[in-house]
Amino acid sequence: MPTTRVLLLGRAVMLLMLLLVILCSTGVRGQQRQQQQQLEEEDDPGTSVCPRIIRREQWDAERSTNVTYQLKPVAKVIIHHTTGDRCTTVASCKEMVLGVQSFHQKQNGWSDIGYNFLIGPAQVFEGIGWHRVGAHLRGHNANSIGIAFLGNFDVLRPTARSLEALDRLLECGVALGELTPDYRLHGASQLQSTNSPGRLLYARVKEHSHWTRPAD
Repeated sequence: MPTTRVLLLGRAVMLLMLLLVILCSTGVRGQQRQQQQQLEEEDDPGTSVCPRIIRREQWDAERSTNVTYQLKPVAKVIIHHTTGDRCTTVASCKEMVLGVQSFHQKQNGWSDIGYNFLIGPAQVFEGIGWHRVGAHLRGHNANSIGIAFLGNFDVLRPTARSLEALDRLLECGVALGELTPDYRLHGASQLQSTNSPGRLLYARVKEHSHWTRPAD
């Protein structure tokens, strides 16, 4: 009888060790998949014209409570900043975008995130996307696309990759027929009393060939 108990105990220990090996292996593979996905999101160049855009479902967006569609093509693009810290990874940028949506919906009572697109250090995030009227600048929402850079650009300098992402997104909009070829680019502070998009980002916006001095 003691021998039988020892054998049973030995088998139980072996099964437990095998289970632990399987669980550890599964966890490692899952972590590797997450790391690979993050690398793909950081490095995927998108198409020849359009940048890779991280879609709403990829940053776990809440559903919109109301949708107003926009006539296209749109002739005006307005640049904002979200203020706050700069995100440094795809994961932290996703959390920041979700936080912006939560603030807009729960604190402001809006139907969705107010921006059409948001830009991190190197990535473009879909806000409400093309076709839909945003809530980014009173009096200008119906006839403009609002793009927000993640961070406070009164103190942060926009990265070269974020500015490249903006250029490619705008080129993409023209190629898709979402923006007019002669669209006008503004900083939000040109059209309303605000410090957005921050002085350091606005200085770079003014270098863009589509930047327009007169406020509409």
